[in-house]
Amino acid sequence: MASLTNPVAHFLVPSLSPKTPSSIKLPFLPKSSNSQFLGPQICVRISPTSVPSSSSFKFAISSKVNKGQAPPAFTLKDQDGRNVSLSKFKGKPVVVYFYPADETPGCTKQACAFRDSYEKFKKAGAEVVGISGDDSSSHKAFAKKYRLPFTLLSDEGNKVRKEWGVPADLFGTLPGRQTYVLDKNGIVQLIYNNQFQPEKHIGETLKLLQSL
Repeated sequence: MASLTNPVAHFLVPSLSPKTPSSIKLPFLPKSSNSQFLGPQICVRISPTSVPSSSSFKFAISSKVNKGQAPPAFTLKDQDGRNVSLSKFKGKPVVVYFYPADETPGCTKQACAFRDSYEKFKKAGAEVVGISGDDSSSHKAFAKKYRLPFTLLSDEGNKVRKEWGVPADLFGTLPGRQTYVLDKNGIVQLIYNNQFQPEKHIGETLKLLQSL
């Protein structure tokens, strides 16, 4: 069974006769008040009056976070197993960076680059938070090995990654590397995506922070 890797999925449905209500089975649509789960599918009941006159119509699902928005709240475990909520950082800028995995070459370079520039982030009054699907024990070992002074959060199951709409790379096979800068009011001011040049995330975020 295929799964959706893109945060925005479109479903094309053939035209329906306006004479009688119809049922359409659509994979992986979110549950709503007029939908029923039937095993792995949802049966969406559509009344005759709701059917458009065109030959086809489109359903869209979007959970992507955009610049100028407040992203979805979260509470995740840090490298010490403590619950950390996004709301904890309100009142100061925060850099939230999603990365594929601990101990991979690109992610190690990125984490160490954040470490080496950490005093610059502190000078700008900002916190740095890294998020991946690794568990807390993996984060703890990773942070200890490379002396990382900032928070790493465990998003097991990639729930937050999906809610924020972080795009995957390599046709959906590699978790995306995306950085968000939130201002002191919790509003996104920068979104930067660069999978294969991880160190560039640091320069781009610092440049934005210094202008806030």
